[in-house]
Formats: sequence, structure tokens, C-alpha cells
Amino acid sequence: MGRLLTKLATSKPLALVSVVSLLIAAGPFNPPRVFAGDLIDRSLTASDSFAGTPEVTYSPLFTIATTGTVGSVAIMFCANTPLLDQPCDPPPGLDATSTSITGQGGMTGFSIFGGSTANVIILTRPPAAANAGDTAFYEFNKIHNPNNPGPLFARFLTFASSDGSGPPTDGGGMALYINNSVDINAEVPPYLTFCLGENITSLDCSTATEPFTDMGSFSPNLTSAAQHQIIVATNAPDGYSMWALGSSMTSGSDVITPMSGGTSVKGTSQFGINLRANSTPNVGQDATGPGFAAVTAGYNQQNHFRFNSGDMLATAPVPDDFRKYTISYIVNIPAGQPGGVYSTTLTYVCLANF
Repeated sequence: MGRLLTKLATSKPLALVSVVSLLIAAGPFNPPRVFAGDLIDRSLTASDSFAGTPEVTYSPLFTIATTGTVGSVAIMFCANTPLLDQPCDPPPGLDATSTSITGQGGMTGFSIFGGSTANVIILTRPPAAANAGDTAFYEFNKIHNPNNPGPLFARFLTFASSDGSGPPTDGGGMALYINNSVDINAEVPPYLTFCLGENITSLDCSTATEPFTDMGSFSPNLTSAAQHQIIVATNAPDGYSMWALGSSMTSGSDVITPMSGGTSVKGTSQFGINLRANSTPNVGQDATGPGFAAVTAGYNQQNHFRFNSGDMLATAPVPDDFRKYTISYIVNIPAGQPGGVYSTTLTYVCLANF
């Protein structure tokens, strides 16, 4: 029998984050489809919603709808409408000419194009592949809010070109509101959501089952496999990192060899993990959810496994939405493996970077 026990370790936040005011993005619009697809899960937040405020930080987020090439992204601010096929009137007073990128995640490698204007920020990079479902997050500082309170409209557009020229590939619009009469103050405490179970339904930590797995009886003729699932989300400004601590499976002084990286081979001594959907053996899933944190090298290759205590498994450099990871375990033994009850206890540690 092989038993796999896990312990959940988390760190408590050490500081609070103050937000001066809130700018709430409205739901997505459905403009006429004059391009390939609608950007989905799009939002835009700002550090201040008051008219005329200087040096405001704006943070757009969206999910790519169309697989293809992306070389530039346009973020347009309009006074009249969010509809993509209508002219865009610059909002009086809005000025993004002094802005710079202070953070980007998901679809990265961008800088601000010299052809940007006061109300249109164009991001540029050498044209590169982008896949439907990829999430893009950007943060811009030093934007001057419009002078007048009332609706502010935003549009996001992606282009295959690196200068915002040619027909857009994907696009989407939204409406926001600039405030001049109500001061909304709120304190948003820092948080780190971190849960583990043998299975978790959707992104709901309350459904996590017991983090214990009995891998049954080992045999040199088969590969034993199991899995756990972990959900992580945080508003920490520098994201989070997750590690695995522990040892390979042992029975007294008998040890199943931890893998340094490679494929599963029946009849050999192997203990390894990864965070991918595998076919040999058929176990695991790729990371899911609206977050975009990345699985680290060594644990992000399909059908390749390794285990080294203290290795980082996943990381996000900026605040990240919910992300569900499936950790797959495999065990192989040789014909001469000494009998016994083999077990291990693994501890997963996730720290928010405040």
C-alpha cells in the first residue's frame, strides 16, 4: 500500500492596502461584429474616480477571443460611446501622454508605441502568437482623469500589426463613471486564498475534499498515479509563489527514487509530480481559471515528472485572479523493491508578495 498525505501551509498577510476610491467597470457590450471576436472577461479599474485627478493608475484586463498573431493593443478612452464602429471623441481633460507601463501579465513583451495620443494608448511588440483564452493584464500610471464628471467609455482592440494599423482582430467596449460629487473611501485588506483537496469543484474552496490519497498496491507492471488540486488567488501587489516541501515515498529505510525530470518508466524506481494534463499515465489537468499565474519549468511539461523538495511550482508577479492547479503524482517500482507500506507527507506553501 502507498499512502500520500498532504498538509496545507499558508502565510498571513502582514499589511493593509488602502484604496482612495473605486471605479467600477460595467458589463461587456455587444457591438456589431466588424472584427474576428469579442474580447471576453474584460474590465478596467482605476485608482481614483474623481474628475480632474492627475497621476491616476488604470489597469485593463481582458481575455483573447481569437487564436492568431498579436503585435499591438489599443486602449481607447472616448467621451461619446463604447461602440467600436463609431467615432471616438476624446474626453476633455483626459491625458495619457505621460503614462508608462508599470505592470503586465499574461500576454506580455509590450512597450508604449510612439504613435499613442492623449486618449489612445497603443502597446507594441514584435508580432507574436496569441491563443484564444489567453489573459492579458496591464497597468498604466500618470493618467489625468477627464475634467467633467459623467460616463467615460473605453475600448480595447488587438491588432496583428505592431503599430495599431490594419483591421482589429478582437475588440470590446465598456462604460465607466467619473465622479465629482461623492467621495467613496474604502479599505481593502490584503488577502491570499489558498486551499487544497483531492478534488475541488469549479473554483469553490468549500468543496475541497480530504487531502489524503491511498495509491493502493504498487506493482512493477503498472504505474500508480494520484492527484490533488489547489486553488490560489491574491490581491498582493507582487503576486504570489507556491512551493512543495517533503520527501519521496519511503518505508523504513527503503526509498522510492525521486525523479530529477523525465518520463514514466514501468519497472524502475520513480516518484515524481507535475502540474499538467498527462497521457502517460492518464492523470492530471492543466491549470484553469481566470488567473494567469504560470507553472514553473520542470513541472510544466506534459508526461514529464520530477520531485525536489523546495522547488517552486507556480508563481504570479502581479495580483492574480483564481487559478486552479492539479498536481499529479506517479510511482513506479522495480521488481526487486522491498515490501512495506510506503508513504510521504508533502507540505505545500504559498506566500503572497506584499
